[in-house]
Amino acid sequence: MNNTLLREDIELDMPVGSLSSDPTVLADIYQSELNIAIWQRTLSSELQQAVAQFVTSHPTFQLAMTLRVDNALTSLTEELGRKEPTHLLAEDLSQIIDMFGCLFDLKRVGVRLTAISKAMCPKFHVDNVPCRLVTTYHGDATEWLPNHGVDRSKLGHGSMGLADHESGLYPHSGLIQRMDTGDVALLKGERWDGNENFGLIHRSPQLNQGESRLLLTLDFSG
Repeated sequence: MNNTLLREDIELDMPVGSLSSDPTVLADIYQSELNIAIWQRTLSSELQQAVAQFVTSHPTFQLAMTLRVDNALTSLTEELGRKEPTHLLAEDLSQIIDMFGCLFDLKRVGVRLTAISKAMCPKFHVDNVPCRLVTTYHGDATEWLPNHGVDRSKLGHGSMGLADHESGLYPHSGLIQRMDTGDVALLKGERWDGNENFGLIHRSPQLNQGESRLLLTLDFSG
């Protein structure tokens, strides 16, 4: 069963989103009252091992490409390699790309797979896209804020250069939500029809010295 948290829960200080261990929860992103849907999943031990080995051997890996949904596995295998355990990662990536493509009826998808040793987007922000898929294969995962209790005027230049905890963007740190490693999330952006000024507020987690992440993002493509 999906754990759906709606706008009428605002007075209960609950986030506006839908979370479930069932992958069909991602279809909840079409509900107008939601701006995030999270498929809560645990990566298999084999995939975790494959990812850890990949990050160790490719600490600065960056892949940015547009690929056909129906040819995703072939394209990713060419980029990542055919040997085990890398092929396990390519297979999982292609399955997520297929889900994303089917959900939004996309023939092509913009793919970014990045090994990260420092926060890419350390301040809270919204994306100027219709919808973005994010999942962290390794390391700490994306942080996000519910819409209630936040002052959107403090985003971007409105922060006056202050850190998020100093700008007045949110009243207390207890409002910050964090995805878990392996979770697959759909984040509505500002360009989703009818979602202006309602894009999900999120940021990359801070990383300590020696920590790393492997992050996948998917975007719509023509």
